[in-house]
Amino acid sequence: MKTQKMTIGRLALLLVLLMTQAVTAGAVNQEVWQKLKNLPGITDVDTLASTQYADKFVMYIDQLLDPEHPEAGSFKQRVIVAHAGYDRPTVLVTEGYDANYAVNPKYKEELSKLLNANLIFVEYRYFGKSMPQPCNWDYLTVKNSLADLHHVNTTFKRLYGGKWIATGISKGGQTTMFYRSCYPDDVDVSVPYVAPLNKSLEDGRHEVFLRDKVGNAASRNAVKNAQLSLLKRKQALLPMLDSYCKEKGYTFRIPIADVFDYCVLEYSFALWQWGTPLTAIPAEDAPDQAWFHHLITISEPGYFSLQTPYPSFNVQAAKELGYYGYDIEPFKPYLSIKSAKDYLRRVMLPEDLSGLTFDDTLYKHTVKFLQENDPDMIYIYGGDDPWTASGVTWLKGKKNIHVFVLPGGSHSTRIASFDEKTQQEIKALLSQWLGM
Repeated sequence: MKTQKMTIGRLALLLVLLMTQAVTAGAVNQEVWQKLKNLPGITDVDTLASTQYADKFVMYIDQLLDPEHPEAGSFKQRVIVAHAGYDRPTVLVTEGYDANYAVNPKYKEELSKLLNANLIFVEYRYFGKSMPQPCNWDYLTVKNSLADLHHVNTTFKRLYGGKWIATGISKGGQTTMFYRSCYPDDVDVSVPYVAPLNKSLEDGRHEVFLRDKVGNAASRNAVKNAQLSLLKRKQALLPMLDSYCKEKGYTFRIPIADVFDYCVLEYSFALWQWGTPLTAIPAEDAPDQAWFHHLITISEPGYFSLQTPYPSFNVQAAKELGYYGYDIEPFKPYLSIKSAKDYLRRVMLPEDLSGLTFDDTLYKHTVKFLQENDPDMIYIYGGDDPWTASGVTWLKGKKNIHVFVLPGGSHSTRIASFDEKTQQEIKALLSQWLGM
């Protein structure tokens, strides 16, 4: 009985402590919430649950559709803030898509956790809850998106006056890079992850990378043979694809036989991008159902459908960001399509936007900036990620711009993916630049 009484006593004490901590946390939340609410242009501040950050909030900031023409109107952009301290560094996530995954209580951003920094996560305009109504694609430009970030930066520096780090992944990494080139003094450090810098709508370097450079000769051959196996089974797999797409509600601008071809052409890029082990490829004598399941696991047909969740990305790729092409030469005898040239415009854009033309001004501006300047930047790439083919790995002779490529790494490569020695090198650079 004595032991039981002591246990109950301890539990009661623990409960009191937890309640005290909860009250304290509530008071801190209230203080930060009020400061955020008082920032100009900030509305609808609300708390978010998090297992990673003590104080996490979601809110909206008023943004001009076109900063050079305020008469065009405005929209509300979603911003997520995790508060670490007014005297801590601030990590600005220049997201390239929507912020849905950052709302998840389990979301953890690498640099903010590594540096015990504040987090400001900015959803990209025309994505998620930051979609202007009505949707006028004319205002979806990189220039306007960077003005969004500049406005966020100047607004939140009223609270966070320490060092600032911009970072993003993939399209978000591109945004980090473009942001530094257009507003070089907004942040102290930039860390783009797996960020391509494409020179045209079909850049041309990705096809060569997949054909001659990724992995080794045996692995490249295994992937090509898998694509050939899929195409040789087309008669059996095509009805499965048709049924699958109807069940999903997908519609396309092209016949379903052509959709099958594009799924197979996309297969090699997607497999290497996400580091799918080659052991996942079915045996040559595996049943058709196994091959079909493998195909849609790697290269899901919704990517080419009019129901794609990211039409805004396709519009930007066609206008400014660029993309990659497909090498159809090894597969010509088995394809319904005669050419894959210009497929993004023909297949992946709404028909009324298929006349968009690519403007390489952004590419040229960014290359010129990187060649002529040397800001504190760390680029992270995966060695087997096809996007690395159009990365800035060509950038040499810089004192402050560092490019780290993980051998065999995929599009999921992060700082924590590297060996301990390289991680320490990256952390030492960050500490030096941030004065920590």
